[in-house]
Amino acid sequence: MNANGRSMGMALTSCTVPHAGKPTFDIGEDEMEIGVGIHGEPGRARMKLKSADEITQMLVDPILSDLPFKKGDNVLAFVNGLGGTPLIELYIVYRKVAEILDKHGITIARNLIGPYITSLEMAGTSVTLLRLDDEMTGFWDAPVKTPGLRWGM
Repeated sequence: MNANGRSMGMALTSCTVPHAGKPTFDIGEDEMEIGVGIHGEPGRARMKLKSADEITQMLVDPILSDLPFKKGDNVLAFVNGLGGTPLIELYIVYRKVAEILDKHGITIARNLIGPYITSLEMAGTSVTLLRLDDEMTGFWDAPVKTPGLRWGM
């Protein structure tokens, strides 16, 4: 699984680690950070805020080139909220992810959109793409009954 997946995240705010009781880093209202970690690790680059479509492109491009994904691949597309991002904004990101992948001839075979891997109070998103084969798709489609996910029951 790990060899077939890549992720990239961005933050508009820092998370607050309970032990510290304050944000891990400061970021301006008109700034964003690309490449952040979900535990409050700072990102690769800080810059002025961009549009949702531009941000999504900045998240997906390195993912596609790192594996690399190729035309004809089937993927699980996971758009995750980092804790402080409204679900409707995650669907805006997903729309652009789907558009980018379609242009590359990559099929979204499965998706997951929502706040599943979060940090306290962190506004932002991450995009994960996992290349699927038949075996991994079977694992994904298997019945799940956990507090966070339920299907196939």
